[in-house]
Amino acid sequence: MQGYINRKLEKKLDKYREIFPVTAIVGPRQCGKSSMIRYYKSKVPDSLYLDLESQSDFQKISADPEWFFLNNQDKTIFIDEIQLLRNVFPIIRSVVDKNQRKGWIVLLGSASPDLLKQSSESLAGRIGYLELTPFLFSEIWQRKDYDLQSHWLKGGYPRSYLQTSAYSYEWRENFIKTFIERDIPALDIRIPAQTLKRFLTMVAHYHGHVLNYSEIGNSLGVSHHTVRNYIDIFEHTFILRTLQPYLPNLKKRLIKSPKLYLRDMGILHNFLQINSFNDLMGNPVFGYSWEGFALENIISELSGWNFYYLRTRSGVEIDLILQKGSRLVTIEFKGSLAPKLSKGFFLATENLEINESWIIAPINDYYKMKPGINVSGLWQFFNKFER
Repeated sequence: MQGYINRKLEKKLDKYREIFPVTAIVGPRQCGKSSMIRYYKSKVPDSLYLDLESQSDFQKISADPEWFFLNNQDKTIFIDEIQLLRNVFPIIRSVVDKNQRKGWIVLLGSASPDLLKQSSESLAGRIGYLELTPFLFSEIWQRKDYDLQSHWLKGGYPRSYLQTSAYSYEWRENFIKTFIERDIPALDIRIPAQTLKRFLTMVAHYHGHVLNYSEIGNSLGVSHHTVRNYIDIFEHTFILRTLQPYLPNLKKRLIKSPKLYLRDMGILHNFLQINSFNDLMGNPVFGYSWEGFALENIISELSGWNFYYLRTRSGVEIDLILQKGSRLVTIEFKGSLAPKLSKGFFLATENLEINESWIIAPINDYYKMKPGINVSGLWQFFNKFER
């Protein structure tokens, strides 16, 4: 496929197809799932691809799904936008149990497993889930035309990243409009589009901050329960991310609410009407935007880790804590070419007995600030971090 950018998820898909009869690839709309699968399918013999947004493809399977699967049990079947086909998962369970073939069906969906109706109950033990994100730094940084500022400003959605800045901004405006007005209702979520747009605009101003449900609810004139519902919807559709607090047994008063992020910085910048890097540099969100950009890349890249933040009532804070077993790693994000650390950071790492810390900045360098404290750009972090 001309101009195709290879996605790291392809190798995981190979592995999952050797384990499960069904693999589901989930992720936000327009993140590149269809492009990846069309490219992947070109290397799979005897395969069949259906896009359920195409009326003709939808009709091929919707009239009698069981007959469709059994009639194509010798092919590898790829089905895009599976959430549009209601109550299909019990049928897939039945035909999978009859066929017993690994790697038979690959499903693509623009919602989390919880929103793909009945999937977790009907296909337990038969399905593996993979999440495709917009372009990650590690997927595109080696391109000759790669520019960190451009990626950070425009975000990682392929059709946003590959456009000029002006056209990228317009594409994101239309993406937001279509997502709110068409894609959300397609999931049987009946909330007025204007309400959801107001909510996301407000959330953009809370990006990188500790979440206060009541404060957002009061500003919107809704209850904190409604705010929780909205956040849940946008987490399940990959627009928002909440980062949970780390709650060690310290003699400190800890903040116990999650932090809130928009997952794609291009989308964040549109809600804040930031359409150039100079605009971003002059905006108070600049540091939080870098934090969100770097944090999303790290969380999406590192599998097998748990992710938290820490903040005390006195203001001591660590932006990101990585945990795997007994290993703890702390990360600070600094939107500066010459990053500095606060006394609170050193105090927190001392209390947690941390011996590995990273400061991630928008630089192309790596050095040690002190023993156990590494300063680096994203590439140097991924290259040197022991996973």
